[in-house]
Amino acid sequence: MAGGTAAGGSAGGATAGGNAGGAFDPCPALPAPPANAVVVSTVAALRTALQNAQPGATILVEDGTYDFSGGNYVYIDKPGLTLRGRSGDATRVIFDGNYATGNGQSIVNIAANDVTFADITVQRAYDHPIHVIPAFTNPTSVSGVRIYRVRLIDPGQQALKVNGDGAFMYTMNDGTVACSLMRLTAAGRTRIRDNCYTGGLDAHAARGWTIRDNRIEGFWCPAGLSEHGIHCWKGCRDWTIERNVLVDNARGIGLGLGGATVGRTYADNPCPGVTNYGAVGGVIRNNVIVTNDSQLQSSGAGFDTGIGLEQVCGNVRVVHNTVFSTQAPRSSSIEWRFAGTTATVTNNLTSHRQQQRDGAMATQAGNLSNATGAMFVAPGSGDLHLRPGAAPIDQGAPVPAGVADQDLDGRKRSTITVV
Repeated sequence: MAGGTAAGGSAGGATAGGNAGGAFDPCPALPAPPANAVVVSTVAALRTALQNAQPGATILVEDGTYDFSGGNYVYIDKPGLTLRGRSGDATRVIFDGNYATGNGQSIVNIAANDVTFADITVQRAYDHPIHVIPAFTNPTSVSGVRIYRVRLIDPGQQALKVNGDGAFMYTMNDGTVACSLMRLTAAGRTRIRDNCYTGGLDAHAARGWTIRDNRIEGFWCPAGLSEHGIHCWKGCRDWTIERNVLVDNARGIGLGLGGATVGRTYADNPCPGVTNYGAVGGVIRNNVIVTNDSQLQSSGAGFDTGIGLEQVCGNVRVVHNTVFSTQAPRSSSIEWRFAGTTATVTNNLTSHRQQQRDGAMATQAGNLSNATGAMFVAPGSGDLHLRPGAAPIDQGAPVPAGVADQDLDGRKRSTITVV
């Protein structure tokens, strides 16, 4: 069956995922904090707690709005540290940069291994609400960051930035972004700078990340082309992007950017004969991408594409995704570009064309590209579950075991081949 289960889903910020029966919950609350957790209720107390924290410490933030303009920002450089809202409700703990973040860029800077940041809203950063980076001094690569049940609202640039140094000596690996909301509102759209240099998640040269059960919406500008809702490029590798709902973004999910962008390389030479690859391997599965906003569609760049692969190799798999737009995209619903690209595109349901560009190659099976709004439960809100009896149900091609064994609602698929 194309397009996942009754394709679609309900990823939505701090309570993303789940199904009508409640059996599948990919976004449970975090476990109770340890008894020695430090509780803070002011910016000054938070800064002191971060400075004094030992590796593995937990810091809890009380409900309230915290002013991160005028010299204030969060810097986490202790491995294993957890920083989370005490109530477990991200709407009640707000870090507000008022577009005047202290270091001129990001409100929350994560520069250590195995950090968890959860249950907090971060909004109105001059650049990025959250930035995963090498340490300011004595930089190293960073791994194991977990961003969970957060809300990132109205960034000045991308909502979440993940990048190492320009020479790819220090890289960001094996992180998770889950059960979170990234949103650009009409008010926030007026504060975007640099020719619409914005987007949801933007990662450079990062390996092994999982991006799941998030809702990402509103990333577009009246003029200029926004980056994607989810984007990894400059030699990203082995990403899993699944069960995300992307609503009214100029571009949905992207691996790679351009055909000649210099990026990270790997000693095992995963793509013989391909240079400047944008991304290597990985899977994009069970995602929902929908565009209804007439203002977006009539903007300067319009809705460009739902899923874009550009100079990707290592058999990237695009499986069981649904892309629906009420007007035709400027380019396509799903596309693969440039001569170095090799991919597998299977069981995707789209409203408009899926296409090859600029010499790319993809193995295709079970895709449908004539979906109408009448097939879906509530396309206006991003719920692209198929209505009972819709034509695409049970029409997909078999896929190998382990690629997409479950649908968006956590139910086992029936069309799986064991290899």
